[in-house]
Amino acid sequence: MVGIKDVARHAGVSVGTVSNVINRPDMVSEETRHRVQSVIDRLGYVRSESARQLRAGQSRIMALLVLDMGNPFFVDVARGAERAARDAGLRVMMCNSGQSPSEEAEYLSLFAEQRVRGVLLTPADATGRNIEVFRRHAIPFVLVDRVAEGATECSVSVDDVQGGALAVRHLLDSGHRSVAYVSGPPGLNQVRDRREGALQALAEADLPASALRELPTERLDVAAGRDAGARFLGLAERPTAVFCANDLLALGVLQAMYAAGVRVPEDIAIVGYDDIEFAAAAVVPLTSVRQPAVTMGAMAAELLLEETEGATPGHEHRRVVLQPELVVRRSSLPPR
Repeated sequence: MVGIKDVARHAGVSVGTVSNVINRPDMVSEETRHRVQSVIDRLGYVRSESARQLRAGQSRIMALLVLDMGNPFFVDVARGAERAARDAGLRVMMCNSGQSPSEEAEYLSLFAEQRVRGVLLTPADATGRNIEVFRRHAIPFVLVDRVAEGATECSVSVDDVQGGALAVRHLLDSGHRSVAYVSGPPGLNQVRDRREGALQALAEADLPASALRELPTERLDVAAGRDAGARFLGLAERPTAVFCANDLLALGVLQAMYAAGVRVPEDIAIVGYDDIEFAAAAVVPLTSVRQPAVTMGAMAAELLLEETEGATPGHEHRRVVLQPELVVRRSSLPPR
């Protein structure tokens, strides 16, 4: 790689003069500035931003590590975070753990090595062991779409218990008395909280917990939803409605029903979670519990900026809990 010393040697000036041309051009004569710039262009020199940041003691990079960048929900979270970071003159490095605690641990070590400004994190490891790396290295982080047990750091999440209750109350109000819950990996807090909300709604209606039939999946994607839909169709006694832990699962279930000739919502009602863009565009528009994903990402980034910029003395960690909203579409409407 071409370094600043190479530029100085070819231009016949000192390293300090090259640095001034790059960072403080008003301090250099026009003739010298043109000569140095022509050498920079000819050699293809690019300054080391990481070295500059290390000298300054503050990185301009904020990291974002989420469970699945293939999920449009996390794309919206990233969009909100990127907007807030850009307004503050920072950039966001987006990474995907693939719901794998081991991949998450590798990324967290990388962030520590690169000395990023801070990290926005949706943990894949439910135990919270991985984030101990950040505490040891004093790297600021904000939890997104999650509140970890015992964590005192800032977090921005949605009341998933309330979200699960909203979904199942809607199904009960539509006349259903048995519901399947396509739940995703049981180790995720979001999955457990949405299940808890579903059980609360059943209890409010004087229905037993057995009225919720859980169909766990290893992942939160469309393929896992199709597999769960096939298992649902194989049940001896099928519930009349399905609540899914996210919209990708719900879209997979919808595909399985369509392929088997099962009508939605006439034979089976389906409710998803997240209200991604594809929910409204499905062949049967999908009822879903909306999360304010863009707002969540922006607020998380703002909390991290508040902690790391020092503009707010005495920063206190806060837990922000946003409220979900039920968006009713055709997939759960009772037949007329």
